Amino acid sequence: MIITGTTGMVGEGVLYECLEHPDIAAVLVINRKTCGVVHPKLKEIIHHNFFDITAIVPQLRGFHACYFCLGVSSLGMKEEIYRHFTYDLTLYMAGVIAEENPGMTFCYVSGAGTDTTGTSRRMWARIKGQTENALLQLPFKAVYNFRPAYIQPMRGSKNTHKFYYAFSWLYPLWRWAFRSYVCTLRELGRAMIVVTEKGYERSTLESGDIVRVLKS
Repeated sequence: MIITGTTGMVGEGVLYECLEHPDIAAVLVINRKTCGVVHPKLKEIIHHNFFDITAIVPQLRGFHACYFCLGVSSLGMKEEIYRHFTYDLTLYMAGVIAEENPGMTFCYVSGAGTDTTGTSRRMWARIKGQTENALLQLPFKAVYNFRPAYIQPMRGSKNTHKFYYAFSWLYPLWRWAFRSYVCTLRELGRAMIVVTEKGYERSTLESGDIVRVLKS
């Protein structure tokens, strides 16, 4: 199992789910700085230039899944820069990983509202959609694009944004009123593991699908 973005909230939660899962024997994380987690299953690569991962390619071989949780916010960012760190970076790393592991399942954390038609006025939605479309063309065994809306974080997470602390107390109400738009971080991580093991009927999973796949 390869995981990227474990110094962020989503990647941190997905990492903990993978470390706790009995069917996962080894987890490799790739970070620019350490995630600070020590576990018998875990190996961490510190690599500073994600646009050139040639030096670490031999260490990326022999894995059956990749959970790509690496991403940046579009807030205040120019389109060409956001594209560079979203589309270009994701496709470069995914392409290298696919070449080394063609039988792999690739799970990409996208976002609710992503537009794969290219018609959205929202810059981030178009670029995320182009990224999803391009990933589906890579020679993986399967690609699943996860589009969570609101994610309820885990207690004790080190990388949770202050926004979630301010609004997480409303989660029970949101879960009842907007069940198709909310999920927990634990559910997101577990859903990735389930689709890796069992597959899913669609390549795109919205928040409702993330919850539903755990009941299948």
